[in-house]
Amino acid sequence: MTVLGWALFKSSPRAEAQSSPSPSPSSEVFTTAHRTVLEAVREYFGIRSKPVQPIAYTHKVHLANGMQCTDCHVGVDRGPDARIPSVNFCMTCHQVIATDKPEIKKLAAYRARGEDIPWQRVYGFQTSAHVKFNHAPHIRAGVDCKLCHGDMTKQTVAERKVDHTMGFCVECHRQQKASVDCVTCHY
Repeated sequence: MTVLGWALFKSSPRAEAQSSPSPSPSSEVFTTAHRTVLEAVREYFGIRSKPVQPIAYTHKVHLANGMQCTDCHVGVDRGPDARIPSVNFCMTCHQVIATDKPEIKKLAAYRARGEDIPWQRVYGFQTSAHVKFNHAPHIRAGVDCKLCHGDMTKQTVAERKVDHTMGFCVECHRQQKASVDCVTCHY
């Protein structure tokens, strides 16, 4: 029986009837990693909902005007995270640039309310993957951002264009002669 088949069987009423009663009360949680069978299946097959951003940020326009990924994603070259810029960072330029545009008005409204923009992450690993990704060594090695994130000069709002599967990462590591030792990414 496949892992998926076993998971579906274990969550069925038939399986409950066949198993012996547990001494502790049953919870509504499917596993410690997933609340439901559907959540487990979605993760197994890499099915993710498309993030809806609060502002239609245009990567294409910003990059065409000479900005670099590292201008907004501060710290990406020094640590694990590609931080998402704060509303104050964006307003550094947009206090005077394109102030009449609807998306910039939304940006200004967030700042006026003292709220940060609730950006939705587009990329990231599932907790159950136990991956500790660090951007900095990739940037130092000269890995182009578009290899893992797609060509942002052709995107407005960021979309998931590359699936970060283990196979994708291992193949790149092999091509670049980087370590494929498990503890390189799983620690």
